Amino acid sequence: MSTDPAGLAIHRFGFGARDGRLPGHAPADLLAGPDLMAAQIPLGLPPDAMGIALARRREERQANSLPDAEKKSIRRAIRRAARSETLQSLRVALARATEAEDYFRERLVRFWADHFTVGWKLRLEMPVIADFTETAIRPHLTGRFADLLKVAILHPMMLRYLDQNSSLGPGSAAGRAGGQGVNENLGRELLELHTLGVGADYSQSDVRQAALLLTGLTLSREGETVFQANRAEPGAERVLGRSYGSAGQAAVSDIEALLEDLAQHPATAAHIARKLAVHFLSDTPPEDLVTHLTGVFQDTGGDLLALSQALTRHPAAADPTLHKARQPFDFIAAALRALNIGAEQIFAWNTHRLTLAAVTPLSAMGQPWVTPGGPDGWEEGFDSWITPQGLATRIDWGLSIAPLLRRDLPDARSLARTALPGPDTEDLAALVARAETNAEGVALVLASPQFNRR
Repeated sequence: MSTDPAGLAIHRFGFGARDGRLPGHAPADLLAGPDLMAAQIPLGLPPDAMGIALARRREERQANSLPDAEKKSIRRAIRRAARSETLQSLRVALARATEAEDYFRERLVRFWADHFTVGWKLRLEMPVIADFTETAIRPHLTGRFADLLKVAILHPMMLRYLDQNSSLGPGSAAGRAGGQGVNENLGRELLELHTLGVGADYSQSDVRQAALLLTGLTLSREGETVFQANRAEPGAERVLGRSYGSAGQAAVSDIEALLEDLAQHPATAAHIARKLAVHFLSDTPPEDLVTHLTGVFQDTGGDLLALSQALTRHPAAADPTLHKARQPFDFIAAALRALNIGAEQIFAWNTHRLTLAAVTPLSAMGQPWVTPGGPDGWEEGFDSWITPQGLATRIDWGLSIAPLLRRDLPDARSLARTALPGPDTEDLAALVARAETNAEGVALVLASPQFNRR
């Protein structure tokens, strides 16, 4: 690949070129249009994901009273179904990444899903994470940040992950009767991670007051988000100097008002701007870029389409130096695209092949599928991903897995020129030409610094 801007753009804002082919559009050009990948490659999971997970958990518990053989059979069937759905979500994510012309959208899906990280407490809940990404993130990543924030925070998986279903207002009817108190997890992460950011000008009192305002939010038996006034702390709460609620009965509209205000806060604009710049361009992004994105966020009221366009059109986006490390999922998706492996092949893989190609290497590289380490999501730093074990796994993927997935590997010298951006590809092509076999040459390309940076 030459220094063609299209080559750099798809490498930085997408998953790299597919079989050397470059798009004829800029990264953000298709974002205003329909989400074609969601329509062409549907997730294919039951829509009531949380309800199904809770029902499966109840079924497991009820099986405890059965004879061992029957109990084990029921548990195996339940867990097999949940695992199948989890693997289906991985297939779909890889297939969309390999096929998408609207490549920046797929990267934004992963960025925003990480920003609003949810994790599982029971393996039965793993498919719900895919539902969260599909229903809360994808439809809203080009709209208003306030709308994305509301849908993400009020999603059943977010409430479950941050223990909101165990949070009661101490002064509420349910709190007084049960002696249970407020859980601050959702209030804390809402301010610290999802909106204002670490180091912003808020206090522990703001966290506490936000958590008290959020009481009343919980999960129904069917796995739906509901607001139960008897669980909500009575009276008004004061967050960042503004009062929410009243002396009367608490209401979900008070929570929505807080979310709207947080979404419009200047600290939120600065936090989101820097996080976007760090994720897509550099661990230490140019301050003029961060300032520009902050201004766009504030001037547009948090218009995420305008913000995404501003990111890709800023001069810093054309810097040919690749500062970021490709995270493990991005590496595998990019490798599949470089090898011209797409949705048809991915959906033809059996479970064993999918495990070899993605499940096992993702874990070995430090990014197990839908299993984040905490609510702050995956690390951004270069050194977090280019580790001895991680690099060894990437090398092994190129040497051992690539030939299994495609027997007729592309010519390694051509691959060095078409799969990578920048002027240094000729040096790599010369190195690849000295490889003993074409397969080893392909592995050299996939393990090269250029391929593992973006």
